[in-house]
Amino acid sequence: MQAYSITAAELVKCGKDNIPSELQSGKNLIYSSPATLAFNSPGAQGFGVKRAGLAVPESVMLLVSPGCCGRNTSALGRDRKYRDRFYYLLQDDTDIVTGRHLNRIPEAVKEICASRAVPPKAVMICITCVDALLGTDMERVCKKCTEVSGVPTVPCYMYALTREGRLPPMASVRRSVYSLLNKRPKKSSACNILGYFSPLADDCELYDLLQSAGVKTIREIARCQTFEEYQAMAEANFNLVLNPEARYAAQDLSTRLAIPYIELTNLHRVEKIHNQYAALSRALNITLDDEPHRAAAEAAVKKFRRDYGSLNIAVGEWLNADAFEMALSLLEMGFKVSEIYGTLGEANYVYLKKLAAIAPDCKVFSNLSPTMLNYDPARSTVQLTLGQDAMYYHPGKPGICWNGEIRQFGYQAVRDLFQQFTEVLK
Repeated sequence: MQAYSITAAELVKCGKDNIPSELQSGKNLIYSSPATLAFNSPGAQGFGVKRAGLAVPESVMLLVSPGCCGRNTSALGRDRKYRDRFYYLLQDDTDIVTGRHLNRIPEAVKEICASRAVPPKAVMICITCVDALLGTDMERVCKKCTEVSGVPTVPCYMYALTREGRLPPMASVRRSVYSLLNKRPKKSSACNILGYFSPLADDCELYDLLQSAGVKTIREIARCQTFEEYQAMAEANFNLVLNPEARYAAQDLSTRLAIPYIELTNLHRVEKIHNQYAALSRALNITLDDEPHRAAAEAAVKKFRRDYGSLNIAVGEWLNADAFEMALSLLEMGFKVSEIYGTLGEANYVYLKKLAAIAPDCKVFSNLSPTMLNYDPARSTVQLTLGQDAMYYHPGKPGICWNGEIRQFGYQAVRDLFQQFTEVLK
């Protein structure tokens, strides 16, 4: 059996309400190539729930789970930055049947806070699918923990079962991370960037554009070194949301702290980036002169095209971008995209219609399908790969992972993309 694929034109014909089951994780026997390569449960490699929860400076985490869920955390605990910030409360069979562990959680939090030479400024309690199935009221448990320890305590839900729901784990943990902010007087020259647990690249133009327009203080949680610096995020006049998974957190901050938010999309077509900055200018009633950055990004694209021509690029989904938006951007830049590996949902379906008009025969493969075990790169005309899953399927081709922790955005992302392409092709 050949690896399952469907063309972009066929997908558009199906319509967004009839996406084939092979491309939907909730209706499929999951092979899950990218997840397997990354050991990527909601709490494992990268910024899973556990690392994300510890984005709050001077905080510690108590993982309440069966032993099997705790083992992958022990590997993360070897990282010097997290070595002394993880604690474990393991559940046995009786705990799971009776829920008796719920009475032990406040005691454990009190003991953790008392045992440290310097008490933590916050405690994050990470719980797993076990408590989801038990229907545990963790808000109530955390309130009790705060009372007995005197330290603010909030839950982080590592529920793989909710991945397909309204509030998946990585959206939920973002709300938890920012829920510790307390109301402060606003400063008109301050803003926050929400969305990621690592900072944007230092040379991202977004910093320069905002500062040139009078925004003096730009805060990101990844750049906060102390709990007080983190609390200063409550002074923001507005939030910029760069990742849809942070939308729920931004809505909560808007309700609780009266901080409005503006959402920006991670785009890679130069003209679209320019249009988005123009829209941001209008929304904030400021002037953002992006022309020098725009020119540099256009020059990077033109130089690469001149040096290497219109290469055929395979685009995977294990990368810091939407696979379908990235594929469409590359097509509009004049490159070829004959293969995309990805899970299609309503959010990225919006790019598909334009993509199909430019490259109707572009094949969309499902990383979820066990048939990908039979993927044959010899049948492909791909010359360059983007994304770690695409590299996996084409081991003999040059490619870049494009999934580092430092995040690219805007024109800087375009420049960096073609710089990395150039390096591997050299």
